[in-house]
Amino acid sequence: MTTGIQGFMRSGESMNILLPSTADLFWSAVVFAILLVFFWFRVLPNFKKNIDARTEAIEGRLAAAEKAQAEAASKTANIEAEQAKAIAERAEIINKARAEAAAAGAEIVEKANADAAARLETAQKQIDEARDAAVRALRAEVGVLAVELAGAVVQQNLKDDKNSATIVDSFLNQLEKDGSKN
Repeated sequence: MTTGIQGFMRSGESMNILLPSTADLFWSAVVFAILLVFFWFRVLPNFKKNIDARTEAIEGRLAAAEKAQAEAASKTANIEAEQAKAIAERAEIINKARAEAAAAGAEIVEKANADAAARLETAQKQIDEARDAAVRALRAEVGVLAVELAGAVVQQNLKDDKNSATIVDSFLNQLEKDGSKN
């Protein structure tokens, strides 16, 4: 290198130090062309192949993600529809149960009322029968007492026929009034 600088200095020529010589430019262009052809036909196709493979893989993953997202949205919609259906069925079952409970309650009340009415009727019949039996027993007793009283009155008042007839008549009238009341 010092030789080149010394030669430059001796020659006195004005040479541009930034420009290489023509031979250097030629051989540099040949090496650049060879490297360009090598990269253009060997490296660039492999690079494009790798880029295309990555692009296809990414697009495939995106398509799979979109498909999974669509399936998830579909399943979510199905689940929501099933939940709505289950809620509607639950409400229907609850309404049916309430209606059945109300019907069963009404039936129980109706049976209880019918049972109470039947018991009341039976009790009324028993009361009527007891009253009729008491009236019959009372009449029989009154009849016996009337016969005894009449016998006692007849024995005591044989002297006064008119007075005894009045007493017996008033007693019989009294019995008739009592009998018509019952």
